[in-house]
Amino acid sequence: MSRTLTTQCCIVGGGPAGMMLGFLLARAGVEVAVLEKHADFLRDFRGDTVHPSTLELIRELRLLDEFLRLPHQRVDHLTIQFGDAHIRMVDLSHLRTHCRFIALMPQWDFLDFLAAEARRYATFDLHMQTEATDLIIESERIVGVRAQCADDELAIRADLVVGCDGRHSTVRSRAGLTGKEYGAPMDVLWFRITRRQSDPEETFARVAAGSFMIMLNRGDYWQCAYVIPKGGIDRVRSAGIDAFRARLAELTPFLAERLGEIASFEDVRLLTVRVDRLDRWWRPGLLCIGDAAHAMSPIGGVGINLAVQDAVAAANRLAAPLKNGGVHIGDLQAVQQRRAWAARMTQRVQLVMQDRLVSPLLQSRRQPEPPRLMKLLNSVPVLQRIPARLLALGFRPEHIRTPDVRAGPTAHAL
Repeated sequence: MSRTLTTQCCIVGGGPAGMMLGFLLARAGVEVAVLEKHADFLRDFRGDTVHPSTLELIRELRLLDEFLRLPHQRVDHLTIQFGDAHIRMVDLSHLRTHCRFIALMPQWDFLDFLAAEARRYATFDLHMQTEATDLIIESERIVGVRAQCADDELAIRADLVVGCDGRHSTVRSRAGLTGKEYGAPMDVLWFRITRRQSDPEETFARVAAGSFMIMLNRGDYWQCAYVIPKGGIDRVRSAGIDAFRARLAELTPFLAERLGEIASFEDVRLLTVRVDRLDRWWRPGLLCIGDAAHAMSPIGGVGINLAVQDAVAAANRLAAPLKNGGVHIGDLQAVQQRRAWAARMTQRVQLVMQDRLVSPLLQSRRQPEPPRLMKLLNSVPVLQRIPARLLALGFRPEHIRTPDVRAGPTAHAL
């Protein structure tokens, strides 16, 4: 059995980019259908770092107080530990923003929040357990999406299809969009360990010979990211879970008694890191944004925030033409032109950090020394404001320019 529905915009992927774009378009009065292949948003070890750039947008939507009532932890500085030396690199407390911190919040809470706000608008339609399988193409133009639901097939015809389905995007693959792969020297193993009140408070990274681990304070547990050489997962698994736990105990002795919580590699999730960027983000009737257009390294936790910025820029440019009957190639080009520089510059910084910091650390056979730049940042605290500004706001922070139809035809967010 198959069904067909018609909408103005079909968004493939219910992640941060897809949900923010769907919310903003519906808020502006555009008919929008968002397709999410899972039954819910409850998946561990997705990007949970909500940066000040995103918090400022939520404030512009007048939703910040409600948002910050959700469970979260706040990070206002970042430290890397080399042996016994603690090197503070980033101080967010001096930002000229309303929120001078990163909010660590489970991504499912973030997405549920956006979905709940979007459902307040009659033109928003969220389809869970609906996986896009192909594009509908007529006369070289994308005119819709074919999808598989829980119990039937669905064809969604739309004036515009937006691919927000991540680094393994079905949309960009079916559209034949190609780009450049920049490579990465590492993959990441994610896991969690119980946190005790006697543990350190701060979120930080620990560095040892050939090892690098980031620990995020999530209140009652540590969310840990253990960095391994690219393609090294088979080597880690072949050494066995006991060897893995022993290596973690060397890095974080205060966790040693709790590492039995990692009962097997079933408790460890692999993130295969890739950095790429499409040459062209669009075809007639189609646009890709977020990781579907430019897969980011996990360095800095900027991926979801860059995706949200893409969504805001896309909504700002496309809401009016969608509502008025048609998106032209020039509109799609304008979105890429607006966001490509920020994506390119962010990836450039990530690649430099991969090449000059992560790769040498993973190859080291002795306890590495902090790089000179890190020592300088640690010894001159005022300099920590520079990477803080870059991390918090990125290269081209966006602002909400779309109207809220519930507030009247001329009302915009402040």
